[in-house]
Formats: sequence, C-alpha cells, structure tokens
Amino acid sequence: MRLTWARPEDLLAHELVQSAAEGRDVADVRARWVAAGGDPVPPAGGAGPHPAPPELRSLARALLDELAALPAPSAPDEPDGWDALAARLAPPPDLPRTGRDRALGAWTGRAAGCLLGKPVEKIPREGIEEILRATGRWPLDRYFTAVGLPAEVAARWPWNRRSAATSLEENIAGMPEDDDLNYPILALTLLERHGRDFGTDDVGLLWLDTLPAGRVFTAERAAYRNLLDARPVPETATHHNPFREWIGALIRADVYGWVSPGDVRTAARLAWTDARLSHTRDGIHGAMWAAALAAAAMVCDTVDEVLDAADTVVPPGSGLAHAVRSGREAAAGPDVRDGLDRLHAEFGHLHWVHVLNNAAVIAYALARGGGEFGPSVSIAVTAGWDTDSAAATVGGVVGALRGAEGIGERWTAPLAGRIATSLPGGEQSIADLAARTTALAAGREEP
Repeated sequence: MRLTWARPEDLLAHELVQSAAEGRDVADVRARWVAAGGDPVPPAGGAGPHPAPPELRSLARALLDELAALPAPSAPDEPDGWDALAARLAPPPDLPRTGRDRALGAWTGRAAGCLLGKPVEKIPREGIEEILRATGRWPLDRYFTAVGLPAEVAARWPWNRRSAATSLEENIAGMPEDDDLNYPILALTLLERHGRDFGTDDVGLLWLDTLPAGRVFTAERAAYRNLLDARPVPETATHHNPFREWIGALIRADVYGWVSPGDVRTAARLAWTDARLSHTRDGIHGAMWAAALAAAAMVCDTVDEVLDAADTVVPPGSGLAHAVRSGREAAAGPDVRDGLDRLHAEFGHLHWVHVLNNAAVIAYALARGGGEFGPSVSIAVTAGWDTDSAAATVGGVVGALRGAEGIGERWTAPLAGRIATSLPGGEQSIADLAARTTALAAGREEP
C-alpha cells in the first residue's frame, strides 16, 4: 500500500525542512539519516517511490522524536494562546455587521474556483501554461478541457488522477467531492451543533464522527492519526506533523467568516479554535486571515477593502504578514506574468501545499483580479501551486462581492447548483448550504 502523508520516512524528510525553518539545528539528525540510507529530499506528492525497510522506518520514527525534542528559538511575536495573540493584532476595522445576503455568491464562487483548479492540482506553472496553449485556451478563462490536447503534452503533464474524470469541461456534472468543500460543510455542522463557543476538541470529535480518514491529507491526516492515538490538543498539531504550517487550516476557515459578516476579529477567533487542532504559527495565521477575508467580503464593496480589513488579524511580524504583503505588492507590476515571476522567485522553494506561497498567490489574485471573478480565479490557478485551494478561497471572496449572478453563467452553470461530498448525507444543494449559513449569521450574538 502506498500511503501518502503518513509513512515515517516521508514525514522525516519534511520535518527536517520544517524544523530548520523554525530555527532548530537539524544537521546532526540529517547526517545520521543520510548515512543510514535515508532520503532527505521531501517527496512532492506525499510519499516517496519506495517504502523504507523496517529498520530504516524505525530509525525515522526515532529521529522524528529527536527533532521534536530539539530546542527552537522562541517566537514572542507569534504567541500560541488566543488572548496573547489578539493583543498583538491591529485594531479591527469598523465595518457594518449586516448587509445584503451574500452567502449564495460565496458558496458558489468557492465551488467554481475549486473546480477550476482541480484537474491541474500538482502540475507546476509551466505545465499548466503548456496545457492551455496546446488546447487553445491561454490565457485561462474557462474550465479546462482535454479536447485537442496532444498526447505528448498529456503524458508530460498528466491531469490530477482523481479529478480528471469529474473536473474537465466535457465531464463536469455538478461540483465533485473535494476536501476544500468538505471542510466548509463540516464547519456548518459544527456551528449548528455547538454554536460559537465550540472548542477544538469539538472539532476533533466531529472529524472522527463524520470525516472519512482517507479524505484528509497533510496536516489533517497527521492530526487525525494523533486523535486516534488519544493525544491531546495542541499535541494533535505537533506530534510527527511536519505539515503544521501548510495550507490545510486555511481551507477550513471560510464559513467562520461568512457567519460573522463584518466581524473579522470574531471570524479569526473561530478559525483559530479550529486550526489549532492540526496547525501551528503561520498555519493558524493563514486560517485567521482566510476567515477575515470571508467576513469582510460579506459587507465590503471592493477587494482592496476586503484585503485591508483582513490584514488586521495577521500578526505583524509573521511570515504570513510578509507573504500577504508580497502578494499585494506584486499586483502593482506591469502584468500577470511579472507578478507570478516575482512570487515564484521569493516563495518557489516552499512545498506546493505550504501556506505562505499560496497565501501570497491568494492576495495577488484578489488584488490583480480587481473584483472580476474569471480573472481572479484564473490567476490563482495559473500560479501553479495548490491550484484548487487557492482558487477556492479567491472564488469565495469574489463570489461574495459579486453575488451568484455576477459570477457568470460560464462558471456557475456546470455546478448545477449542487456539491458532492464524502460527509454523511451525501450531495448538498448550494442554495441549502447558503440558507444554513445565512441562518447562522442572523442568529449570531452582536458584540
């Protein structure tokens, strides 16, 4: 069995990178791993080509524990507790807390953006461009197609295996199942069951009750394993979890903003409570920022207003703050290619599922797209990192701003108003999800 995001030998390679980024001295551990025959290069797809023999796998487990025990420099600008973290944030903006109902546009935009990016997830930027040029669709302005794609290009850049059968223009029949939609649906259930005072343990128990283990990835897969191992929060986020500053928590956060229109601080707190099950530091900050984007998009008029409002929940000295600032600054460049070149030059060393490169792309796509749905999600996808996740977040923001009717029939018609899911209850109506979101927003306690 080729199990991704879980084999100790693969986790160790990623942990060497993550621990070094946190300031730990990993040289000795790395040297011992290489001397024993281990590969220190992290696999891009979640698992290396060959499983390690028992002795090497046992060593990987031991070295993971050694890395966890190494001292790391303190990060006083990025405290773990909510109260200490909130004290370091900028004052929240004075935004209206009510307005027209934008939930339908938000859900529709998130689904459409995710769907656009699904077939090319894991394909790098240059491969996406080659596919689009070969099929006469460069620059990207509609869903991908395999029609007319030369065999040699298809072989060089194969579609995402799971998504190719459901996410190309010629075979789309509603929004297919995706973790980027499973998590927002799950967040609705969480809030309906527990209200806004839910705890991180409530998130974990809901995962175990309803979320198939095979449909969680990276940090969420590690946290799921830690839950089953009866490890407490926040150890669920740190034990043998080198993905703790990747994008997983960010993709879970939109609903916390949609039910808190205009209240970016509350949205960030809800996202923080959820994120700490599986993430730390910038992994959590990314979730807070995404929730604030979603909250602001429910009441603001422009993407610049949304971005400004969301900036107030990002710790000023964090890596996430730098990534968002870089994305916004790149939007002032002469064209999209120049902007993406700048982001890849700065963040290209990171894994394609990391939070920082993808947050920079999200900020860039929103700022450069100027509130137009198609250009915004297309930029997020052609950037070539976590294509479906970045475009989903961008699509949710612009969809809320534009409304479902303002997204465009080209993008909305293939969705057929429904979202498939691997959660209990099966396929969901987008209109029903929006109605549930609106009900939760209407029932919130005013500050």
